This record gives sequence, C-alpha cells and structure tokens, in this order.
Amino acid sequence: MLLILLSLASVAGCWLVFSRWLPSDGARYQDYRAAEPCSSRAMEQRETDCLSTWRFTVEKTVNETAGKSSTYEAVLTDRDSWRATVSFGDPGPLLERLEPGDRVTATAWRRDIVALGKDGVRQNTSAAPRDELQMNAAVGVLAGLVAAQTLVFGAVRLVRPRHHEPFTWEPYGRRLFFTIIAACFGVGLPAVWTGIPWWSARRR
Repeated sequence: MLLILLSLASVAGCWLVFSRWLPSDGARYQDYRAAEPCSSRAMEQRETDCLSTWRFTVEKTVNETAGKSSTYEAVLTDRDSWRATVSFGDPGPLLERLEPGDRVTATAWRRDIVALGKDGVRQNTSAAPRDELQMNAAVGVLAGLVAAQTLVFGAVRLVRPRHHEPFTWEPYGRRLFFTIIAACFGVGLPAVWTGIPWWSARRR
C-alpha cells in the first residue's frame, strides 16, 4: 500500500510540473522577452512589467568559489540609504570586474534587478528569467517514471503478497530507480547546457 501511495504522490508531482511549474516559468520568460523600456508615464505610475533602469553604487562584492559551494553577489546602495544584495550564477563577465565605489546601471523588471551593466559590459543576475525549461521537464518525467515503477511494484505486492519476485527493491527495483534518475538528469543537464531541445524547436 505504501508503494501505491508513493505512486499517487509522484503522479501529483508530475502533474504539477507539466501543468503549473513549466508553463508558469515559460510564460514568465516570454513576458520578460517582450518587455520594453519603461516610459516616463510608466515610471510615474510605478508600473513593473516594463524594464526600468537605475543608477546604484557598488558597496562590496562577494566572489567566492569553494568546491561545490559558490557565492557571487554584489551589494548595491543609493543616495537614499537604500541597500540591496543581488546574486549571480557566475563571476563574469561583470561581477569580477566590479570594485567598491563603482557606479553601475541596474535593469529592473517586476521589482527584481535582472541585470547590471557598466562601461558596456552587462551581466544577468540570478533573478533574470531564463529559457532553461529542460530541467523542469526532466523533473516531471522523473516523477512520472517513478510513479509508474512504484505503481507496478505496489500492485504486484497487493496481488501476490508472498511471491512478488522479481518486483523487489533488490536488485531490480534499485537498479531501475537509479537508472531512471541517471537517464532523466543525464538528458536534462546537457539539454540545459546546449539549449536542446527547446532551442531546436524554436528554430523550426
């Protein structure tokens, strides 16, 4: 019965990924791509769906790489004592060049700072929407395959409680489970790095 419940939970997770999470991230990215610079009227009305630009001063930067844990941040301030920390996924091309006291141009969208720029060099922050839905899809496929495995194994245990071999955790269940994980992320991660298949689909 526990395997059946795990299967239902995995089905729910798969449904949430493909019906909520993936479409939401995709729509947010498309909205960001379609956003235009804010007009003076939009700035007066404090609209957030357009791209606004602001001038800030760099108070300090954090550029630390320690094994699997990396921290890339910039602390920004303005003349009104406003202070914020923005995070990055990489040190370059801009963050590693910044020093305390530098003036930077920040691009904001929907109340998030999505990019910093200085002297023609621009870098997206971690808050910038990205067209990297491959991992979303990989998580959804993983949940679906795990649901199928646990459903089959659980159903066999219900029908044949004393004789459910070979539908057991050792050795076939464990092997199948880790094969599913390796296959999903083995495809999802390279797809993110190379832009496939979403990139190729747009080209068509």
